Amino acid sequence: MTANPTAPAHVTTWSTPSALPCAEKPARTELIKQSHLRCTALGLSRIERPDFEPLMRSDLSVARERNQRLFTHAAPVMEMLFEQIVNSESMIVLTDAQGTILHSVGDNDFLERANKVALSPGVNWAEQSKGTNAIGTALFEETPTLVHGGEHFIHANSFLTCSAAPIFDPRGNMLGVLDVTGDQRSYHQHTMGLVRMSARMIENHWLSDDYGNRLRLHFHSRVEFIGTLLEGIIVVGADGKILGANRSALDQLDMSCAALRMHSLASLFGTTASAVFDHFRSPLPVPMCLSLANGRQFHANARFSAPTRTMMAGLGGGESMSGNAKEEAFARPGTSRPGGAMPVPLVPSDGISGLHYLRTGDAQIEATLQKVQRVLNRDIPLLILGETGTGKELLARAVHQDSNRAKQPFVAVNCASIPESLIEAELFGYEDGAFTGARRKGACGRIVQANGGTLFLDEIGDMPLALQARLLRVLQERCVTPLGSKNSIMVDIAVIGATHRNLREMIEAGSFREDLYYRLNGLVVRLPALRERSDLDVVARRILAAECPQATPEICPSVMALFHRYTWPGNIRQLANVLRTAAVMSAGEAQITEQHLSDDFLEDVQRVRPAPPAAVVVAAPAAASPVVQAAAAPCPALPAEGLEDCAARPLTMDAKADPRTLGEAEIEMIREALAAANGNISVASRRLGISRNTIYRKLRWNSGG
Repeated sequence: MTANPTAPAHVTTWSTPSALPCAEKPARTELIKQSHLRCTALGLSRIERPDFEPLMRSDLSVARERNQRLFTHAAPVMEMLFEQIVNSESMIVLTDAQGTILHSVGDNDFLERANKVALSPGVNWAEQSKGTNAIGTALFEETPTLVHGGEHFIHANSFLTCSAAPIFDPRGNMLGVLDVTGDQRSYHQHTMGLVRMSARMIENHWLSDDYGNRLRLHFHSRVEFIGTLLEGIIVVGADGKILGANRSALDQLDMSCAALRMHSLASLFGTTASAVFDHFRSPLPVPMCLSLANGRQFHANARFSAPTRTMMAGLGGGESMSGNAKEEAFARPGTSRPGGAMPVPLVPSDGISGLHYLRTGDAQIEATLQKVQRVLNRDIPLLILGETGTGKELLARAVHQDSNRAKQPFVAVNCASIPESLIEAELFGYEDGAFTGARRKGACGRIVQANGGTLFLDEIGDMPLALQARLLRVLQERCVTPLGSKNSIMVDIAVIGATHRNLREMIEAGSFREDLYYRLNGLVVRLPALRERSDLDVVARRILAAECPQATPEICPSVMALFHRYTWPGNIRQLANVLRTAAVMSAGEAQITEQHLSDDFLEDVQRVRPAPPAAVVVAAPAAASPVVQAAAAPCPALPAEGLEDCAARPLTMDAKADPRTLGEAEIEMIREALAAANGNISVASRRLGISRNTIYRKLRWNSGG
């Protein structure tokens, strides 16, 4: 604060730190001016020291006991914030709603200086006691406040720079203030941002604690911000009415807390609680789209921690939840996951587990899920192999949901879909002006967005070679340096990779880094193609149940026979698209028939050689290798009484050839593939769909080695 020599003696003008955005300076100048006028009206002196006596120890204990819940939520946040500002001549202060300091942490030498102006527990820092200061003025204005240097009303405090943010409960009531105070010479423009984000973190913890047994919608206009501190959270009652919200929700909706609580889901977003339940009962659902009356759109996820048996009853088989069950799910007290984790997203399974929902009775899938279950929360990278459309991302989302990171973001990056020129910026982020076309203020990047959660790198085999080295460094050092920046950002992420490519071949060809491969393949699992699975009926029914939760149609036997005959080159993704179209075409009908299938799919099916009826197909053993399955040709259609003869007959590739064992057929196929590949084991293994080790083993056993 500087005095204006041309102004009357009783009038003072104010200056603000030069680092503040210009747009904020006039508003801050007026805010400080009004605060000084209030202090003068209260009879405070800028020179005389007011009463600095703290509360009696017993009174401070009472104040702390009264605000124990606030302290419980704030203490870990304060410790985390202190790690960001340590050795910066600063301290962090928590006060109650009256401005009395409850707790403080900071650099020891600065704490001693702060004690000289009574900035310590038990002292009240409301405006009527300490004049203009960030804590007291934030309490009065109910808004984040910066008071710097000479802007403090009392001259003794002018060596301080203070950034404070009020803390509110979900109903808009003031709980207290979080403040960072330091030497005014160490002022940094980012301090206020840290304080505001920390206050919001405390508010979000309070909201989750208040409404653990209620439906909560986590939303933002940009889907990648769901799961971050920027997301809005609204709490919904059993009747669909809005019960509370966090501050980000109020900011995004441009409403006061009182105005928002006058709304219901129907009046705010034009939807109902039942519709939200129906949307999130699909397997690992995508965010729901919500729209305000003015057309503004948001993406939302739902979280709920009510007892699973209440919420999920009957959903595993595709039945819709009854209205009474939904009411019950809202009303009952919630339970948390082990370890006090935050509620997980709604998932239609017999339990809260996403992996459990993926169990469909297929032996190969069951073996894969058991392997994955063993490495959950062990900090072991997961690499998922499989053809396009086999459900690699679905498995990755299930792993994330069942892990201790479930309450943190799941960020998926398709390395094949992002242009090579942009993928580096997408992954690592960039500073303002880092390259032509960059957004103002830059972007944090997908890796930083996944901090605390899971980063899913789909089609990792398509990542440019030059970028693989940067990714490897991030995985090793757990820090990211955005483009155009000299500062690194520490990250804590679980990494799941996926690809349809043969990474070992790519390593041999020099197009994939071997060191990155071994960093990613802690556990490697391969998802079978849909044509290799025995659970097509179950998968089809679950897809339909997700598409038509209210009235799920049946699939008529003739259509199911078509499905079994088809080879499904697009795998589960293709099956889902076919059934989605059929569900729309059959709306209101009890069964999906051939007339509901698209013409191009029917034409594709006709190009495939008809298979025998499902009742007489002899399937290859579940443990058979892909070579065995390729060698096992179906028997001709026989009457039912001829099944045993068919099963006992050796399976051959050519009906005119002499009978051979399956092992002989395998060896012949391998040798033919090797001859066609001019002896190149890698090429032959890719064509056969088996590993190089399998080829070596089969040939060694056949030669008696």
